[in-house]
Amino acid sequence: MNPLLKVQEAHKNGLLPDKIHHTITERFPVVISGIDRIEKASGINFPIAYVEPSIVLSHSHISTDLGILFARTTPVVIAEKLEIIIQITAPLVAFGLKGTIHAILAHEFLHYLELVRRISKMEILSDELSGNLFESAYSDATRLFDPRAVFDDKTLLLHITKKFPEGFRDYKLEDKVVKFWIEKNLPTTKITMDTNIAKIPSEILAKTKIDPKLESKLDELAQKMSKLRKKKYY
Repeated sequence: MNPLLKVQEAHKNGLLPDKIHHTITERFPVVISGIDRIEKASGINFPIAYVEPSIVLSHSHISTDLGILFARTTPVVIAEKLEIIIQITAPLVAFGLKGTIHAILAHEFLHYLELVRRISKMEILSDELSGNLFESAYSDATRLFDPRAVFDDKTLLLHITKKFPEGFRDYKLEDKVVKFWIEKNLPTTKITMDTNIAKIPSEILAKTKIDPKLESKLDELAQKMSKLRKKKYY
């Protein structure tokens, strides 16, 4: 899969100007270096990932809260087979600092690991609904592997800790996205919080086979997490 295919198509169709397309293409190696870094720090292969040529805005039915989603981890069914794909938004690639991009990739990688774990244990059919962005940030944090159990890269761990204390916030990046993307009327996708959930048909879930090596690695990580929790409480 060409991770920049959709970006190239959007540029060809006139949805992305030359300058933005050039910036995304020129800065994409930062994404590649982040993926390589995560694989090295975890010992686990990164899942399929691609760049979405739009910014994703999320809002709630019950409030005026509006959030920017810079990346999403989504299970999809392709030819009767379950694939977990990480969607990286083009504005993150264009405007994000290296540390920010790597932190977001690592955060989504933790989502990927947790999804695989829950699928392997037959614990997931449909993810929880979230009423607003604050609740979403809280539930987001509660269903992730502890990054300290997964990564042995201290700098990467520092980036994750700084960027995701209670949901991701990077005000400088958000300001750039508003000024140079949203206000320029570049491609924007709007979703509600109750649509940002994972739904997997039970018949597909039943047929899904997890790589035994990955499953064994996830069990090791779960044991590490248990030890970390004990250290924290005692």
